[in-house]
Amino acid sequence: MKSSKFIVTGVVQGVGFRYHTKQMATRLGLFGFVKNLPDRSVAVVVYGEQSQIDKLANWLQQGPALASVESVQEEDIVQEIYSSFEIY
Repeated sequence: MKSSKFIVTGVVQGVGFRYHTKQMATRLGLFGFVKNLPDRSVAVVVYGEQSQIDKLANWLQQGPALASVESVQEEDIVQEIYSSFEIY
């Protein structure tokens, strides 16, 4: 198990990005959170199996239908253990 943080830029606020990210992460068995950042990007922090994190990373490249993703930056972070997936 590992933890990763993603910063997603583009048109990713006000388009259901956090809701759909939570749905996808939950489907993949991942835990953590998603939140809007002041610079109009979205942060996603996840904890789970590497293979499932990779699937989420691929999904984040496009996001939901109304989103227009410009970039996704990933970084490994000190392992943070979560027991649910939340929207902040």
